[in-house]
Amino acid sequence: MGDRAMICEVGPRDGLQMTRTFVSTERKLAWCRAEVAAGIPDIEVTSFVPPHVIPQFADAAAVAAGAKDIPGLRAGALVPNLKGAVLALDAGLARINYVLSASEEHNRSNVRRSTAESLEDFRRIIAERDARGLKGKVAIGSGIATSFGCTIQGHVPEERAPEIAAALVEAGASEIMVADTVGYAGPAQVRRIMAAVLRVVGDVPVSAHFHDTRGLGLANVTAAVEVGIRRFDASLAGLGGCPFAPGATGNINTEDCAFLLERLGLETGIDIDALVRLREEVETWLPGERFSGAVARAGLPKTFRRAA
Repeated sequence: MGDRAMICEVGPRDGLQMTRTFVSTERKLAWCRAEVAAGIPDIEVTSFVPPHVIPQFADAAAVAAGAKDIPGLRAGALVPNLKGAVLALDAGLARINYVLSASEEHNRSNVRRSTAESLEDFRRIIAERDARGLKGKVAIGSGIATSFGCTIQGHVPEERAPEIAAALVEAGASEIMVADTVGYAGPAQVRRIMAAVLRVVGDVPVSAHFHDTRGLGLANVTAAVEVGIRRFDASLAGLGGCPFAPGATGNINTEDCAFLLERLGLETGIDIDALVRLREEVETWLPGERFSGAVARAGLPKTFRRAA
């Protein structure tokens, strides 16, 4: 295909949010340094949520501070509301990722408000950034969770994600991320919804966030590539999951996603072998957790050549 694809590593955030073992601040930062060295500069390093909700992110401010000192790292943080965004702005991060849900029921379960109320909160976040004189200096994107279906609500109308994406862009979003939070998506549905989102956002970048809950994660990446998506979230070793998706096996695997994109002819700039070595180290930090991935198990084929 002769062009590039980008992976944003979400392991230090999405990958760790449900793990039983607390990973130290220094290990989280070591993870980020190793990912940058392997060719992944875009990393969601933490989340600004109350520590009693997700104890793993009790050190969010310290991780953000350390991340700013890592050369080449474009660090971002997830925030669910204005309070979290204020903390991320106070921490000096240049990328903030907001999240709301296409499913009304999921949005109420996750942040105790309607999707329309979350849209209003996003507008307040944009206003807060601009009032600080940071417009053009801090990018604020938004993810649309449960865009393909919901374990609580069930069916989510396919027009929902494009409608919300258009409203977010109008409000000032710098990027739109369309998420299959609970692993309901299939390739045909991905092609329809992602194409519809691309039609309404103009030149605002669109990324995809897939979970491999039912084994279709990489098939959905291929479907998204076919309609023009070139940005993907992934988690090292397939770590992560959603508390609203029983039996979830986590995000798509970073190593396998990079391998797939390269085999599709898309240059990623990623050293997959280096990711596998990092994965081996991270596995020692998280005893008892589930890890997935075919490349780590079987290795790269002898015929593999990175796309150019």
